[in-house]
Amino acid sequence: MPLVTTKDMFKKSMEEHFAIGAFNVNNMEIIQGIVDAAAEEHSPVILQVSSSAIKYARIGYLRKMVEAALEEHDIPIALHLDHGPDFETCKLCVDNGFTSVMIDGSKYDFDENVRLTKQVVDYAHAHGVVVEAEIGKLAGVEDDVNVAEGDSMYTDPIQAKEFVEKTGCDSLAIAIGTSHGAYKFKGDPKLRFDILAKVKELIPNTPIVLHGASTVIPELVDMCNKYGGNIPGAKGVPDDMLHQASKSGVSKINVDTDLRLAMTAQIRKVFAEDPSVFDPRKYLGEARAQIKETVQHKIRDVFGSSNKA
Repeated sequence: MPLVTTKDMFKKSMEEHFAIGAFNVNNMEIIQGIVDAAAEEHSPVILQVSSSAIKYARIGYLRKMVEAALEEHDIPIALHLDHGPDFETCKLCVDNGFTSVMIDGSKYDFDENVRLTKQVVDYAHAHGVVVEAEIGKLAGVEDDVNVAEGDSMYTDPIQAKEFVEKTGCDSLAIAIGTSHGAYKFKGDPKLRFDILAKVKELIPNTPIVLHGASTVIPELVDMCNKYGGNIPGAKGVPDDMLHQASKSGVSKINVDTDLRLAMTAQIRKVFAEDPSVFDPRKYLGEARAQIKETVQHKIRDVFGSSNKA
């Protein structure tokens, strides 16, 4: 099956009330772990690449590794740019075969965000590529995204409707209380489902995206710390809240931090238990298996996308 856009998978997600996992990729083992899990669960999946991942792995390598996954598995796979910082990065990805791009103009004022998003929409749509945009600001740090907690803000549903109408974007990331990175909440986790409900009421046909939505799986944090890591107090979005979001109109849920934890925890464990190991296949193979297990849990138990391919 060739790469697909997110249009059909989002349409089905809105009709059947489930979410599709969008998992960040940086190398071969991460791609294999994600796609093997999605294929086993017979789930559609979005492989997404940040601008930092492009700098690290190079766009041609990433594209060819995803092509290899397509040859191996017959499930719907979209290749997506996550948090595109500017028009040039979005154009680069469109020109290199991505089927979806995100332009993140949330750091700008409303009018500039509209202008930039519309510029990307016009170019992408002319090439058959769909566009995700963002309104509202998520706190936290992840790759090139760095927003102080005091600068974060919830999405205004009325403004969201105006934004979609003016830009023609295909999906919209909104801010309802999630944040980037491993330290998402200082107190008890809380998501503004009232904002989500109002957004869905005003723009019912626009797929909604949730960024900063890793669970920061406690068992993986504990494993990292047990084998020499130093990430105390990390806290993410609980599975039950993400499951509620997937049933309440969110079509795409982004996962990055949990994959980093899965890979790092297993590599640390291998090195700690057998310091003689120096064959990358041994520790990266264990990391790939942990990523597969993590993604399967998300698809099956949290997002509800099993058997939706």
